[in-house]
Amino acid sequence: MADTPTSLMANSIRALAMDAVQQANSGHPGAPMGMADMAVALWGRHLKHSPHNPHWFDRDRFVLSNGHGSMLIYALLHLTGYDLPIKELKNFRQLHSKTPGHPEFGYTPGIETTTGPLGQGLSNAVGMALAEKLMAAEFNQADHSIVDHHTYVFMGDGCLMEGISHEACALAGAWKLNKLIALYDDNGISIDGQVTPWFVDNTPLRFAAYGWNVIGPIDGHDVEAVTRALTDAKNSADKPTLIVCKTHIGKGSPNRANTAKAHGEPLGAEEIKLTREALGWTHAPFELPKEAYDAWDAKAKGLALEAAWDAKFTAYKVAHPELAAEFTRRMKGDLPRAFSQIAVDTVVGAHTQAETVASRKASQLALEAFTAGLPEMLGGSADLTGSNLTNTKSTPALRFDLAGNVVMSDAADGGKVIGRHINYGVREFGMAAIMNGIALHGGYIPYGGTFLTFSDYSRNAIRMAALMKIRVVHVFTHDSIGLG
Repeated sequence: MADTPTSLMANSIRALAMDAVQQANSGHPGAPMGMADMAVALWGRHLKHSPHNPHWFDRDRFVLSNGHGSMLIYALLHLTGYDLPIKELKNFRQLHSKTPGHPEFGYTPGIETTTGPLGQGLSNAVGMALAEKLMAAEFNQADHSIVDHHTYVFMGDGCLMEGISHEACALAGAWKLNKLIALYDDNGISIDGQVTPWFVDNTPLRFAAYGWNVIGPIDGHDVEAVTRALTDAKNSADKPTLIVCKTHIGKGSPNRANTAKAHGEPLGAEEIKLTREALGWTHAPFELPKEAYDAWDAKAKGLALEAAWDAKFTAYKVAHPELAAEFTRRMKGDLPRAFSQIAVDTVVGAHTQAETVASRKASQLALEAFTAGLPEMLGGSADLTGSNLTNTKSTPALRFDLAGNVVMSDAADGGKVIGRHINYGVREFGMAAIMNGIALHGGYIPYGGTFLTFSDYSRNAIRMAALMKIRVVHVFTHDSIGLG
């Protein structure tokens, strides 16, 4: 029997995943094989993106938080038309290829963040969704909406077991990030086997308690069910959404599906042969039929979406030239022309004589200059604002009303501004990873503070920021107990 379009699309991912992992003799085929149908629903029917321009501002952001399943996103990027030719998939996990074992930001077109440390991709996505919401509040006008995109996450059991997921997802609920949609690949398998002896959380109730909208469990292999769930999630007005997708790891493999052996090792030549037979896949390794490429091709649709946004932005520039110029500057990452003089006037002008101040006070004096001259500075503290002095005259507290809207604060010139100081609560690791997501989204330069001894809680996310070479600022101060 001939493949249906959706099964052809999903089996294309499964074939590429098992072939690439087998050729590399290393990797994780089971996750992409299990999430393939979820990917058909999202990438085939909902995701707003443009393969010709991976950096188009108003694209939806997609984060594969369970980054060990990297062949899922590499297959998607290749199939939909990004600059990722089949030779790169054949070089999966090889030195200098664009297809490393985990997705790495800056190496492969279409990769939004480096994922591998589980839970951090999900937390980066919270930062991306927050940045989208704040940019929309700052730049959208009643007659023109130029910021309007979603942030989607695929994640697995490992992301939810990592403690950072609690920190970030609790904040996502508090901030009412309704354009954040997470799809949970609920297959019940990790490297050590069935997770039930060590992972007994009631995940839907956990996220409902955070203030999330929860859909499911649904059949993650039913493309129509996932499509409907995504439509419902996009209609959420005041809550982020978790879609619980029940799946089978290694879907299609007769002997490895639903086992830990599908998780972190190649299927093996004989099992791949049996899987091809079970799927009705008659094509040679790394060979796909034209019908599969035609079904997945997103280039024309992406160009049309981008052209429509360009027309909207052209009209926006006519109606709101100053806002348009500011938006363009910030998306380019340029500093304001007058920034250097503002910094000098604010710091040097106010302190013409030498004085002795605590390092945290000196930090605040510098932040006063930076935040006054850089409206994109977005800061906060992990419940230590009074000690870290991360708040400034230019950064009122960020707040949301019951409907999820950003509460606008009074500006010095009599106008209204968004709050730019974030109370992260006692969540150092979550704060740092969310800052990374804000920076990756664009439009803001995040900074955050905690005690130096607590910075160890954030160290992994700080390291990830350095690896990705993104613009974040960390403020550390000594606490009264000391570091001993």
